Amino acid sequence: MQFSENWLRSLVNTDLDSQALSHALTMAGLEVEEMQPVAAVFSKVVVAKILLVEKHPDADRLQVCKVDVGLAEPLQIVCGASNARAGLIAPCAMVGAELPGISIKEAKVRGVESFGMMCSSKELGISAEATGLLELDSNAVVGQSIREHLDLDDNLLTLKLTPNRSDCLSITGIARDVAAITGAETRFEAIIAVPAAVKSTKNVVVTEQAVCPRYCGRLISGVNAKANTPDWMIKRIERSGLRSISALVDVTNYVLLELGQPMHAFDAAKLNGDITVRFASANESLSLLNDQTVELKTDDLVIADANGAAALAGIMGGKPTSVDDATTEIFLESAFFTPSVIAGKARRLGLSTDSSYRFERGVDFGNTKNALEYATQLILQICGGQAGEVTEVVGSLPVRQPVKLRMARLVSVLGIPLEGAKVAQLLTQLGFVFTEVNSVFTVVPPSYRFDISIEEDLIEEIARLHGYDHIPATAPVANLLMLPAPEARLHQNKLRDSLVAVGYQEVVNYSFVDESWERDLLGNDTPIKLQNPIASNLSVMRTSLWGGLLDTLTYNLNRKHDRAFLFEIGAVYFKQANGFVETTRVSGLAYGSTKPEQWATDSTEVDFFEVKAHVDRLVGAKVSYEKAEHIALHPGQTAQILLDGKVIGWLGKLHPKWQQQYSLMKATYLFELDLEAISSHQIPAYQEVSKLLPIRRDLAVVLDENIVVGEVFNAIKKADIPLITEVALFDLYQGQGVAENKKSLALSVLMHDTQKTLTDSDADTTITNLLQLLQNQFAATLRN
Repeated sequence: MQFSENWLRSLVNTDLDSQALSHALTMAGLEVEEMQPVAAVFSKVVVAKILLVEKHPDADRLQVCKVDVGLAEPLQIVCGASNARAGLIAPCAMVGAELPGISIKEAKVRGVESFGMMCSSKELGISAEATGLLELDSNAVVGQSIREHLDLDDNLLTLKLTPNRSDCLSITGIARDVAAITGAETRFEAIIAVPAAVKSTKNVVVTEQAVCPRYCGRLISGVNAKANTPDWMIKRIERSGLRSISALVDVTNYVLLELGQPMHAFDAAKLNGDITVRFASANESLSLLNDQTVELKTDDLVIADANGAAALAGIMGGKPTSVDDATTEIFLESAFFTPSVIAGKARRLGLSTDSSYRFERGVDFGNTKNALEYATQLILQICGGQAGEVTEVVGSLPVRQPVKLRMARLVSVLGIPLEGAKVAQLLTQLGFVFTEVNSVFTVVPPSYRFDISIEEDLIEEIARLHGYDHIPATAPVANLLMLPAPEARLHQNKLRDSLVAVGYQEVVNYSFVDESWERDLLGNDTPIKLQNPIASNLSVMRTSLWGGLLDTLTYNLNRKHDRAFLFEIGAVYFKQANGFVETTRVSGLAYGSTKPEQWATDSTEVDFFEVKAHVDRLVGAKVSYEKAEHIALHPGQTAQILLDGKVIGWLGKLHPKWQQQYSLMKATYLFELDLEAISSHQIPAYQEVSKLLPIRRDLAVVLDENIVVGEVFNAIKKADIPLITEVALFDLYQGQGVAENKKSLALSVLMHDTQKTLTDSDADTTITNLLQLLQNQFAATLRN
């Protein structure tokens, strides 16, 4: 929120200087992000009138001017501006003036003496560019300081407001808060209703009173749309960051800035029939004031006439019914729309308007009609015309529920002693209506304070007005107990350490994702949609962490990174019949070479088994893998991860279709695990280490090529054959010497006994038992 300090001071009488005022606002929660002067520092520049212009005798582009600066005799000034002419009133820098980068002295210009300089806005530091002298109004007083005439001793303040302080999105709201902070008196002028000069009205029908509980409008006929906007209004509008457009539009913008009430003026001649406030129809479109045509959705609130939508309620008016220089009759609108019906709509359409910014945060519903009356007064003063009767449709306005503030609770939270009289004084400065009984204040929040709804809100108000810098910093005193940390419970930091140890980097992404990710990567056509997304591409809640990881990968690849090992531990969200469920997942992505590029080893691309080893590192040998299919993963390189027969996650290579869509030049591997399922682990137990030597036997078995090796190892583990401590695969062979549709597995078998030295007979018996197991369960034979 940007505004003129002088405009603010015209509404609230405070003795604080600019720096002190800025500090007071910041310490009260209205952070002043920037304060800059309207114009650069300069002196001895006055309003001047050119009396006579003659051509310079020795220069075609220069003129010799006789200039009245309010002294006894006019000055002679050589000027090269193209718009210099007799009768022009413009700024003149006197001899001795100090302008930004220029010192004005007596000089001879091509042999002609010059006693000053006529100035453009650029030379005064008011604007970056200028094409000629700054032309002033004919009523400007010759000899008056230009700083005084143009009100240049002013500062532009920019507030960085939090979303809850919508009441300070107007100069009146800020003045109200300054009065509360400093105890100064406000100078608000009473708004007097404009009596109807004509009986003409426009019928208004509000079909959606739940989201538009108050709508006011009136016809104003005989207006002069070509009237000039007064300089004082243009100055205040432009110093608030808006530009002057036309008198009618400027008035609505001025009321928005002063009172915080967005308004709109329709050209009444372009409206057909009654005004209707309704939701948009299916397949309805609207051409907006910015020449953008938008396709409306059925939850978009519109202001319509018999021809269809005429404006997007609370956001922007329509082009077909807009005012122009030919307008002679307007329908002036002032309404209150609930924040929920406006929130997110402008962002979805790629718009950002001053109206939507205010409506989606909350506008004062008690000021709707007053704003209409004030805008009417200004239009009649500037553009003339005759006002019709006000048409007002009122439904169920928001009820401001009383909020109780207990003195004991206030003192407990703030930690400082406060008297009831002091609290009453601060509440009075805020303009709150309240009663006090037995040290309990019952406060009815005003209609402009949407943020006051619970006791803590009132405590915050008291704290900021009392002054945060007046609340001493006291170290807390508390008894701290160490929370239990079961050894069998795997902490998230252990998972992080495990993944970081093999080269992964942790990322933290939004829980909001693009709807297309859910649909394409997860086949989720009904995701949980946000009512007010922060961006159009973050509109639904995620059910997997993969979308964010792929987005992070793409971001890094676009910045010339050629490998990425990423992981995230975060929540995912699911919709169920009886509500919503939140669970936590750990997910990883591997792309590129297994190790960073170096001279000592060859670069090897990461593969399925490398990532599988990383998953094993997370969960140990207690899980198993089953071939499966997933919409996001490659049909031939996808596995479900199971624990005790229950699916707890997925592992696989990104599907070629999505690899192409994300423009990934190399294979990408993904995994995801349910965190709760892997959080319990077996407590390590002592096991005696034998002093005796183990025996190793290698054998090769032939079995059907469709048998998964993991199933073989699971069967061996389950059988728990005595003496076998480890079985490992060290070779896989298919080809000459092995029948078609068969494969040969070379296994190393390690046997050990902690009590005695094993003999060849012991080893032979164990190997025989192992081969018998493989033959019975997998029809395996010993390879010759």
